[in-house]
Amino acid sequence: MCAHVDDRKPFLLTSILQNKCPRCRKGKLYKNSNPYNLKKFMEMNKACPVCGQETDMEVGFYYGTSYVSYGLSIALSAATFIAWWVLIGFSVKDNDYRLFWWMGVNAALLLVLQPIMMRLSRTIWLSIFVHYSKDWNKGDVVRAERTNASLQNAW
Repeated sequence: MCAHVDDRKPFLLTSILQNKCPRCRKGKLYKNSNPYNLKKFMEMNKACPVCGQETDMEVGFYYGTSYVSYGLSIALSAATFIAWWVLIGFSVKDNDYRLFWWMGVNAALLLVLQPIMMRLSRTIWLSIFVHYSKDWNKGDVVRAERTNASLQNAW
């Protein structure tokens, strides 16, 4: 029996949801797999353990993730609003204050999902600038332009 080499390109959405490296889509970006370990949940590997792609591209690289996180929060809020409207409903003459119940449930959901959304926004942001390469195993890596070791993980 021969060893099977899987050279299929992994799906982008699957690799983003699993917080995988955008270059090879196989290595883990984060040191700790638990997003609810709040002391260590944002610690990223300096480089992908599989392909060696650096994760800290330059000083202040991840400041742009706030825009991605904002977009994810708006999308989640819109989805919960539509789901609430379809399943429970809203009314102008509503004495049950269903709109305020939705706002409370939505705020709690956003708070609980915040660590996951922060990781996801970093993964999406990195995937915008580092693209998949079928030749990642040949050293095809995007190098950091400028880094400052004293400012790494100083968020």
